[in-house]
Amino acid sequence: MTTPPTRTAPTPASSAPASPPAPGRPGRLLAIVLIGQFMALLDVFIVNVAAPTVRSDLGASDGALQLVLAGYTITYAVLLITGARLGGRHGHGRLFLGGLAVFTAASLACGLAATSGQLIAFRLVQGAGAALMLPQVLALIQRTFQGAERARALMAFALVVATGAAAGQVVGGVLISADLLGLGWRPVFLVNVPIGVALLVAGLRAVPLGRPGGAERARGLDLPGLTLLTAAVLAFTVPLVLGQEEGWPLWCWLSLGASALLVAAFAAYEARLARGGGAPLLSPRVLRSPGMPLAATRLFLSMSVNAGVLFTLSLHLQGPEAAGGLGHGALRTGLLFIPTAVAFGATSLLWRRLPTGWHGHLAPAGFLVSAAALSWLAVTLHAGHGGPAALTGPFLLNGLGLALAYGPVLTRALALVAPEDAGDASGVTAMVSQLGMLVGIAAFGTLFINRAESTLSTADAMLPTMLAIAATALAGALSGTLPRALSRALPRLRSR
Repeated sequence: MTTPPTRTAPTPASSAPASPPAPGRPGRLLAIVLIGQFMALLDVFIVNVAAPTVRSDLGASDGALQLVLAGYTITYAVLLITGARLGGRHGHGRLFLGGLAVFTAASLACGLAATSGQLIAFRLVQGAGAALMLPQVLALIQRTFQGAERARALMAFALVVATGAAAGQVVGGVLISADLLGLGWRPVFLVNVPIGVALLVAGLRAVPLGRPGGAERARGLDLPGLTLLTAAVLAFTVPLVLGQEEGWPLWCWLSLGASALLVAAFAAYEARLARGGGAPLLSPRVLRSPGMPLAATRLFLSMSVNAGVLFTLSLHLQGPEAAGGLGHGALRTGLLFIPTAVAFGATSLLWRRLPTGWHGHLAPAGFLVSAAALSWLAVTLHAGHGGPAALTGPFLLNGLGLALAYGPVLTRALALVAPEDAGDASGVTAMVSQLGMLVGIAAFGTLFINRAESTLSTADAMLPTMLAIAATALAGALSGTLPRALSRALPRLRSR
């Protein structure tokens, strides 16, 4: 379905190459890093279509199923900036190949998992591999290409980003429907293994393994900040996912309260580290830059909408008809998401051609379009319609809306920060986007599952879930209006 353009923390384009060029052809290096990027983005959402099959085969609970999806995003989100800094310290090529090796081995382990607990654990490791690998892609492109060649390489990168995760819906449906060797859902992960091994073999000759020097290598890793952030994310996510099926025991509420305290401790530590001249995980200077708080809010909301739609729709479309589902197979479900993928990818690549004066209004307009599309989708699904004729319209509109709500916001946010903060700003926006996806899966997935269990019908659960997601999109459209209204009203109130 919708493709989230997952961004990494790149080195600014103006930076001079700090490592030796690739020993092989630049085109070969570009192919290797983009195939690796595509494979990792594919795995962000490929499990959505496989979710019902995983549940029936492993006897996974609803909470475990959410953690199978969210586990990858948890480690990817919290380790992303650390992965970028490790690349700066030890070499972007080395970290790319190291992350690729971890990702490939974890994919094999996922494909061989015997229980849902094992699958969750291996998905966490798989996300860690992606966090080591993906931040190096843009850095390697920036160091290898110049001028027109760099522009073409970045266009290829943008194309991969605009299609990678959405392709997961279709590829997942094809692999599950093919039931290769009777393995069911397992080829969804095992397909990464031969591709990863081939990329590793080719990468040893084509990817530069030198270490950068200067200030980039000297930047610290902020392990205390990473620990606090990881604890905060886990303390929030785990009870949100497992609370419903556990009956919301006391530990869930204590954990949610602890997550707020951990976020406060993380913010205080990051601010103190920045004042002392350190290198915080999330730079307070970047977070305070003009437009960044609003951009972070909108990126978070757009990815929450995206992930919530994908997860809940995949369960409903493939759910048994006796339980209110539409009974579609994995392949048909994946193919139904193509209109959204096409609309999102095309809009992501073409919105820059619109008049410059429009760009500041594209995000609110995109959120409004998405809210309208999801409201339309809620009514359509509640009426029991689930074929291409009924879903193509709202799917196209939602893809268009989310692309406008994401791409222009990301571009404007990165353009407003100082050049020396470009890498940190890109890391912040990437982390916020991934955390938005994580919360979307946890919050809207829990709402959907709760309603489905109480009404015994996924069709009845879709109406409040889609309307809640539409309301979130509407909040994204209004996110810039309320702060401006308050900033205008406060001086008048003080004068009285």
